[in-house]
Amino acid sequence: MAYETLLIEHRGPESFQVSWLYLNRPQAMNALSMTGMRELREALIELRDRANTRAIVISGKGRGFCAGADLTGALPGDLPPGSPSFLDLGSAMEDVLNNLEKPVIAAINGVTAGGGLELALMCDFMLGTASARLGDAHANFGALPGGGATLRLPRVVGVNWARYLMFTGELLSAVDAQAIGLLIRVFPDETFEADVQAVAEKVAAKSPLGLKRMKMLVKDALDQTTAAALKNEKRVSAEHMVSEDAAEGGKAFAEKRKPVFKGR
Repeated sequence: MAYETLLIEHRGPESFQVSWLYLNRPQAMNALSMTGMRELREALIELRDRANTRAIVISGKGRGFCAGADLTGALPGDLPPGSPSFLDLGSAMEDVLNNLEKPVIAAINGVTAGGGLELALMCDFMLGTASARLGDAHANFGALPGGGATLRLPRVVGVNWARYLMFTGELLSAVDAQAIGLLIRVFPDETFEADVQAVAEKVAAKSPLGLKRMKMLVKDALDQTTAAALKNEKRVSAEHMVSEDAAEGGKAFAEKRKPVFKGR
């Protein structure tokens, strides 16, 4: 499917491909418009349902990952009565992204602020270029987060750093963002996409069923007591032990070869 604000590329081995989903408005630092939010939801559904896609990388074209929201024509007085608001479209997209069973990696290639940071926080983890700059930035414009920053940012970097980033609107360097756990790894700008692809292929080669269940367990554990989370983990692990992928993993280990997972 062709998109106005997005670009999709599939890379890697045919049996476990990595799909790159680019925000493609470089002239606007990939700020998310109403159209962009609708298309992002549609593209995520497309990749969710694509059998050969084992991992998804979200990145941006040009000098930025995403500078936040483009509210041109999206303010309450601009919209016809009864039409969905920008936050409505964001919530619909978020519902799809939050429930994706496939791994989703944010490849932070430049400026990432406001809603751009919130989009990255919805992914499973972030990898960044050495020149990346990240922050909340809502306070710089008298705005509030509406894409989950007040929930997700404290969970990733801790309450104090989350307050600092939200209250100051400061953009951190890649080095500082990695130091507080916002970026997991930082790669040179010149080799960034190849380095991210290597990480994504490493993930994509794993059992789709195992990754799906790990994502579910981690997500559920954040809202459970310790006892409930441990009980749930043991239950799901017992179910997984009788799966075809678990058997293939054990067989491949014994035969000293790479496993071929089918997601069953």
